[in-house]
Amino acid sequence: MLQHLIEVWFHWVHDWGYVGVIILMAMESSIFPVPSEIVIPPAAILAAYGGQDAHMTLTGVVLAGTFGSWLGSAITYLVARLVGRPFIARYGDYVFLPPKKVVRAERFMHRYESGGIFFARLLPVIRHLISIPAGIIRMNFARFSALTVFGSAIWCGVLAWLGGRVGAKLDAVELRALQTGIGVDLGGLIRAVKHEALWIVIAIVAVCVLYFVAMRITAHRHEEEAGR
Repeated sequence: MLQHLIEVWFHWVHDWGYVGVIILMAMESSIFPVPSEIVIPPAAILAAYGGQDAHMTLTGVVLAGTFGSWLGSAITYLVARLVGRPFIARYGDYVFLPPKKVVRAERFMHRYESGGIFFARLLPVIRHLISIPAGIIRMNFARFSALTVFGSAIWCGVLAWLGGRVGAKLDAVELRALQTGIGVDLGGLIRAVKHEALWIVIAIVAVCVLYFVAMRITAHRHEEEAGR
């Protein structure tokens, strides 16, 4: 079933261009588990190596991906703000949001707030959950949007760059399959992107860990000073 979904998502990007990228990245930034690795990199390859049939540019792919990420995040934020925590805690299990996961995300938001929103846009899995606690605690929407756009633009830019690297290594047969949408080895494509992205993801995670450690130390010092 997952393989079939990935094939459908890929053809949305291939056939619908920017609209497909926007829809899928909006889904990826909400509660739907769409992997961004099958959205931005193939679109970037098509934009860079699609020849005369290409109907996208790399800049357009990044902009479409960023807008889609913001759109999905904004909708999730507004829904969470509207229905509130009790509703999500009661019905979250039906949309893959068990109460424990919501509570952890809410604690994360209370502790890291603006910085947490930005860094969450760079981390897999966390990316599609962070809008919910932001809406629950009624974070300023303009600030939420700015941080979401900034972080999403960086992530989409990284994935587009990785798509260019992967595309440069494809042979003529693989590239033609990607351009036509027929006989594409999507599993191989995803593995190639993840292989290229490994060190970048490690670097991003390291930066995030340093940030959260610094915030934790600062919070402890603040509590000690308040206690005195």
